Amino acid sequence: MSRFFGKTGRSLVGALVLGAAAFLNAAPARAAGEAIVLPETRFSFEGLFGTYDRGSLQRGFQVYKEVCAACHAMRQLSYRNLLEIGLSEEQVRNIAAQFQVVDGPNDVGEMFERPARLSDRFRRPFPNENAARAANNGAYPPDLSVMTKARANGADYVHALLTGYSDPPEGFTLMEGMNYNRYFPGNQIAMPNVLNPDQVEYADGTAATVEQMARDVTTFLAWAAEPEAEQRRRMGVRIILFLIVLGGLTYAVKRKVWADVKGH
Repeated sequence: MSRFFGKTGRSLVGALVLGAAAFLNAAPARAAGEAIVLPETRFSFEGLFGTYDRGSLQRGFQVYKEVCAACHAMRQLSYRNLLEIGLSEEQVRNIAAQFQVVDGPNDVGEMFERPARLSDRFRRPFPNENAARAANNGAYPPDLSVMTKARANGADYVHALLTGYSDPPEGFTLMEGMNYNRYFPGNQIAMPNVLNPDQVEYADGTAATVEQMARDVTTFLAWAAEPEAEQRRRMGVRIILFLIVLGGLTYAVKRKVWADVKGH
C-alpha cells in the first residue's frame, strides 16, 4: 500500500484518519447538546434563478463597513469588487480612499501608508491575530469573506445569529464576558449584539431595523462568498436549454433514421 499511495498519499490518508478521529471524539459532545433549529429565511439569491438584490447588497456593504469592519476582515475582496454590486467607479474610489494601507518599500527602503486604491484588498482592522485577540478579550473575530460557505445553511445561520440575541432564560448560567444567543451552539458567544435599530442611516431611505440590517449584511456576505454565483446560474440555465434542444433534435433524427429503415 505504501508503494501505491506514495508520500503524498500517505499524508492524505493520515490527515483523513486524524480528521475522522477528531469527528468521532467531537460527536458525543454535539449529540449531548440540544439541536438548534435555524429559522428559514427567504433570500432573493436562493434557487436556480436566484439573483442578488443590488439595493440590498449596497445596504449590506454599508452595514459591514460601519458595524462589522471594526472587528472582522474580508481579505478575499478587493475594493474593485464593489463595482459588481452596482456602485459606480467614482463611488468605489471614494470608498477606497477612506482607508490607509501599507505599501512599499519606497526609494529609501521604508514602508509607508497611502490611501487605498481599487486594486487593494479590503483593509484588515488588526495587523495580526494576536492584536485582534488582545482587542477582543482573547476572542478572534473570523474573516467574513466566505463565512456563508463555511457554515451549513450559511445565510440562514448568519441571519439567525445576528437576530438571536436576548436575555438568558431563568436558570441559565452565562460565563463572564459572554452573551446569550438562541442560535449559537451552546448559546454563549463572545461577540456582543452589534445591531440596534437605526444604527446606520441608509442612503436609499430604507428603515434600518435590526431585521433589515441583518438581512442586508447577510446578502452582502453571501455575495462575497460567491460573487460568480449569478453568472454560473445563467450558464447552467443555458446549458440545460441547449441539452433540451439537442435531445429533441437527436430524438427527431432517430425517428427519421428508423422510419427509413422500417420502410426498406
